[in-house]
Amino acid sequence: MTDPGAMTVEQLMQRGAAQLQAASLCYGHGSDNALDEAAELVFFAAGLRHQDAPGIYSQVLSNEQVLGALSLIQQRIDRRVPAAYLTHRMWFAGHEFYVDERVLVPRSPIAELIEMHFAPWIDADLIHRVLDIGTGSGCIAIATALALPKVQVDAADISPDALAVAEINIQKHGLTGRVRTVQADVFEGMSGRRYDLIVSNPPYVSTAEVAGLPSEYSHEPQLGLSAGDDGLSIVRRILARAEKHLTPHGLLVVEVGDTEATLLAAYPRVPFTWLEFERGGGGVFVLTGAQLTEHRKDLRSPAVQAPR
Repeated sequence: MTDPGAMTVEQLMQRGAAQLQAASLCYGHGSDNALDEAAELVFFAAGLRHQDAPGIYSQVLSNEQVLGALSLIQQRIDRRVPAAYLTHRMWFAGHEFYVDERVLVPRSPIAELIEMHFAPWIDADLIHRVLDIGTGSGCIAIATALALPKVQVDAADISPDALAVAEINIQKHGLTGRVRTVQADVFEGMSGRRYDLIVSNPPYVSTAEVAGLPSEYSHEPQLGLSAGDDGLSIVRRILARAEKHLTPHGLLVVEVGDTEATLLAAYPRVPFTWLEFERGGGGVFVLTGAQLTEHRKDLRSPAVQAPR
């Protein structure tokens, strides 16, 4: 790569954003625009802190810093890989997490709910045990433990690779005493344990939709995305058995994304409460333990839907 010459942080961010914009990339892994993506790659390569912006935008970078950032930007373009897999970091609920291609890039709107201590849907004082189904990087489990310092959290996943990443993050945040990883297939392997809060951002993309996703998503583990012909294969299993693992006063929180309409058609009598988020995102419902009991029959025998 030729010598790019002296550049400030802001100049390099603008140059990087222009290159990313011209490449027609997909943004869906923690940012939704070229400038934010360029900023992350520039700050990472230059060893800068985002919390110091915008005061350091005028800082002149060394040739090594500029070349490092431009190399990452070019990799982002050439490989169509999410930026988080180049930097091996992503923020969730205000905390930094290690990520690599063994896990999905954290991006769930559930982060906002965690920051609110799950209010007003459940009294935080009633939450003692938490289960995170499909924990991946462990971001939901760990952020919950950090927000609620008295809770014990089980971070469950079927993937040993994902659990290895979760362990890295548990140690990173000093939570080995309160967050434990469990290899489990939804509730299989949970040994009848009950929880005050069950949270899940499970796979919810249909097989056909996975095949049509932009190239960036091909770098993510398909086990964390694909959920059968209609995107509900995992969600159905959660709904069918959640009552047995939730305390009577407990709360179930599940993200289904764009599969919301399909879920409503499959469970027309179930009173899902759909959450709204100030920072955007949706497709997250809550059900109380009492609602799970009341609609036990409906949850175990959903309407049959044709594939989408």
